[in-house]
Amino acid sequence: MAAGLVISAPASGVGKTTLTLALARAWRHRGLNVQCFKSGPDYIDPAFHAAATGRASVNVDSWAMDRGTIAHLVSRGVDADVVLAEGSMGLFDGVAARGVSGTGATADIAEMLGWPVVLVIDPSGQAQTAAAIAAGLRDYRPGLKLAGVVLNRVASPRHENLVRHALNEAGIAVFGALPRHAEISLPKRHLGLVQAEEQAEIGKLIDEAARFVAEHVDLDAVLRSAASWSPQPAVNGLNVTPPGQRIALARDAAFSFVYPHMLEAWRAAGAEISTFSPLADEAPDASADVCWLPGGYPELHAGKIAAHARFRSGLRAFAETRPVHGECGGYMALGTALTDADGVRHEMAGLLGLETSFAKRRMHLGYRLAELAAPMPGHRPGARLRGHEFHYSTIIAQPDMPLAVVHDATGAVIAETGSRRGHATGTFFHLIAEDR
Repeated sequence: MAAGLVISAPASGVGKTTLTLALARAWRHRGLNVQCFKSGPDYIDPAFHAAATGRASVNVDSWAMDRGTIAHLVSRGVDADVVLAEGSMGLFDGVAARGVSGTGATADIAEMLGWPVVLVIDPSGQAQTAAAIAAGLRDYRPGLKLAGVVLNRVASPRHENLVRHALNEAGIAVFGALPRHAEISLPKRHLGLVQAEEQAEIGKLIDEAARFVAEHVDLDAVLRSAASWSPQPAVNGLNVTPPGQRIALARDAAFSFVYPHMLEAWRAAGAEISTFSPLADEAPDASADVCWLPGGYPELHAGKIAAHARFRSGLRAFAETRPVHGECGGYMALGTALTDADGVRHEMAGLLGLETSFAKRRMHLGYRLAELAAPMPGHRPGARLRGHEFHYSTIIAQPDMPLAVVHDATGAVIAETGSRRGHATGTFFHLIAEDR
């Protein structure tokens, strides 16, 4: 029987990912099997979890997924000794309007699974107030259990003692306190952490984090605080139809943002996936019956993509007879042109009329509910798709027929409708699930 815990915090940027990776690797060093999950729509963290544990991690999301889907996904932890769900943003942060089974908050997942929460608290610039914050999080939502806290970035032993005393007075367990330690800082860029596969030294960094956390945190006490858990049988699996029988999937540093549970669902339904690299000037597999370009960082590689004639001509030839779909960065690459951060305009594949600019930066972030006006690979007209959008690029032109009517989580209609032309379709949102 596994022991389940949720790692959360009062806010983003406090150290949830670092602690999750460190605990997972430290327990793995002790011979335990550790399974990680990511609560919420972040598509970068699961790759770090896999690097730390040696087991694939997937997202669980209460706004986009029903309870049956979440139960199906977490059931992969049945053979693990420890199961860790890393939260997004702050513990209760989600959207105002309820989605399929919740608001997208980490607290939804903790309550749904019955797992206690370990809070990462950064008391920089405060002392006793950190205890008030922890107590407020503990008491905010009945039914949620706080296991205890790990303090991060404490300034000095005196600072630690002040915070510990206040937490003890509030009846909150302190599992450990981490001094500032620059050597385990994970590098970031505009969409979050630099991807795990781009960091050659990621294994060493996680090992150092595990060593550091084991030195300052009572790992046994954290483990004892976990809830004994065995997954309940899922009534439903994933409601996912593969976009084709044989899928050509773009996969490299420019095109890598695809949810792991989607790929697993495609394979479970019998689809075959062949990968190709646009950055290596590779064309999609000519034997595939659909091509899928995930999101990623085309804005960082626009010059190379524009110069790779084999990739672009191969993609165009593919689209003459078979469907091609792009998500976010993949959508941008299917367009006419992309202007990079320096203001240089680069020609893209030209399968759609979309033109975007990274020089005119504006953050687009949030859940999306799309009702398809036309088919896209794997989904019929009228299908209601739930996804998440996160990018800084601005639409300069979007002249093609809209693919969908797209709403944000409040129900407001947004301009990022996606596009369709011939066999090509694209969206700015990353698909998470289809409503049943």
